[in-house]
Amino acid sequence: MTAPFERAPALAVIPTIRHGFFGRSGGVSKGEFAGLNVSLSVGDDPATAEANRQIVADTIGLGPLNILKQTHSTRVRTLTGPITPGTIDADAQVTAIPGIALGILTADCTPILFADPEAGVIGAAHAGWRGAAEGIATNTIAAMVALGADPARIHAAIGPTISRPNYEVGDQFRDDFLASHPDGEQFFATPEGGKPHFDLPGFVEAQLRAAGLALVENLGICTYAHPERYFSHRYATHQQTRTGRQVAVIAMT
Repeated sequence: MTAPFERAPALAVIPTIRHGFFGRSGGVSKGEFAGLNVSLSVGDDPATAEANRQIVADTIGLGPLNILKQTHSTRVRTLTGPITPGTIDADAQVTAIPGIALGILTADCTPILFADPEAGVIGAAHAGWRGAAEGIATNTIAAMVALGADPARIHAAIGPTISRPNYEVGDQFRDDFLASHPDGEQFFATPEGGKPHFDLPGFVEAQLRAAGLALVENLGICTYAHPERYFSHRYATHQQTRTGRQVAVIAMT
């Protein structure tokens, strides 16, 4: 059994890379988590979520998936072999070992996949607003550089994530963000009579470009706007229900 997924041309041009941004389509979960929920911590049946993880691994053709215990930190783990899923507290992972599939779970936060094809180094990062603001993207690049990557050769892709029109954050968020990023006004927009909205993927993309990466691509897909295709925590909260998590995966052959 396989599941549909999105590919980023920025990574698809690298013949040694397999990657995919999966949504909720496919899979065997039911009810609130219907489809391809891969999280073991949202209330879905664990055996069902494990079956969905296997579907993802079968679709990519490499596995098992290496999935972190994500806590909106800026920690990056360098993998030299497979890990027990959910046992390492970090929000990004990198490796130079072929066959190790890096997986990042999201449901509105920004998934970022990285590859330096010449060095043979890949990375995957989970960037919520806090992790993005505090440097998870640049920390991931630094960890790749430590393995021999060069930012001027790295390709990066931003997958499905919440967009600014659907990401209301409020005045305090805006003030706190601008206190640490005074040049970040461009990432906010305030509808007439409304509260500030934040462009999380736009901010992440700007960070990646500022780091001097060879190629940066934003798929421009909003999770909140397409709840039938993607799990969205904010959409589920507004509907007073629960939701699952989708996965972004990258591996080298």
